[in-house]
Amino acid sequence: MTDRVPASGTVHWVGAGLSTGSGLATLCRTAGRVLLWHRTRERAAEALAGLGLTGHAEPRALTPDALAAALEPGDVVVSMLPAPEHAGLLAACVRAGAHFACSSYVSPEVLARVPAARAAGVVVLAEAGLDPGIDHLFAHSLIGRARARVGEHTAAAYRLTSYCGGVPAEPNDFRYRFSWAPLGVLGALRSPARYLEDGTETTAERPWEATRRLLLDGETFEAYPNRDSIPFIDQYGLPDAWTPRTFVRGTLRLDGWLKAWQPVFEELTAGDDERIAALARELAAAHPTTEADRDRVVLSVSLEVDTGEGRPWTGAYLLDLTGEREESAMARCVSRPLALGVRHILDGSLPAGLHRAGESAQRADRWLAELADEGMEFTLALGQ
Repeated sequence: MTDRVPASGTVHWVGAGLSTGSGLATLCRTAGRVLLWHRTRERAAEALAGLGLTGHAEPRALTPDALAAALEPGDVVVSMLPAPEHAGLLAACVRAGAHFACSSYVSPEVLARVPAARAAGVVVLAEAGLDPGIDHLFAHSLIGRARARVGEHTAAAYRLTSYCGGVPAEPNDFRYRFSWAPLGVLGALRSPARYLEDGTETTAERPWEATRRLLLDGETFEAYPNRDSIPFIDQYGLPDAWTPRTFVRGTLRLDGWLKAWQPVFEELTAGDDERIAALARELAAAHPTTEADRDRVVLSVSLEVDTGEGRPWTGAYLLDLTGEREESAMARCVSRPLALGVRHILDGSLPAGLHRAGESAQRADRWLAELADEGMEFTLALGQ
């Protein structure tokens, strides 16, 4: 097994889309050198100017050859590109002995390259943004607290729910604000959702049909399951003595979203790929995002553990953040934890191989404390 490649101190931030925010600024203060790669050098320079980082990072024009030629052993590549491009970037990192980080879920293509990365001494950090990312931190922290209170080997039943959504700060008739590509939003809704409900594994072929009301801090939202929740039961490492009754990871929307989107759901049910692509373009045109718009991110993770011998243990984290003129809530919530993960690569605390945000209660609590120190606001409510 090759030892971990020592970090060089150089960070290559690749892409400057909607989720690039103040996390990049924190790296400019802590890394030895930061390069921002974008479509053209001019676009990269404009992005840096918009973040107030002119002179603090080097703008570069992104091409696969140019990036590969610039990589040195121990550099860190932060991919803000679409998820299908991560595997190619990771392959370039392995060849160069550079580390890799992104906020996206671990795809099969990325997972297939992890053994080569580990053998080359390369750190692969994924699922280190908002969702996935901060949601993992909240879950691991709650599980650690419940384990300490209830006991590792105590028979119990548990319910874990994790809901996250980007919504408009000022509710509109559409009950939504596109914080990522409309085609991606529609594609997620067309993907079946698998989750555990009342001890039974359930699949919602049309996730919106499983929408339910959710009360958070006195406000009513609508929530529905998203993607496949079941693998996260193992990923979160809950005690074997605890039996899952409910385990759902899903999406949060404003109250009234289900009704406002009925015409969209009808198209999703009847349309083919070509029609859905056209619908995405129509929605982007009909609901543009302007400079005056402010977004809001809401993330709720709750855990209940019941031993059947009195009141159950309960805990819940809530993050509710509104964007500002200088930075959207989404950009802050994605880029800050990702940059924190990169700093853990730079300081040598992550060994070679695959990592996700947190991965243990101890590490999750450390990440959360560091995020809180940097001004990320969230609340923790504990019952028994």
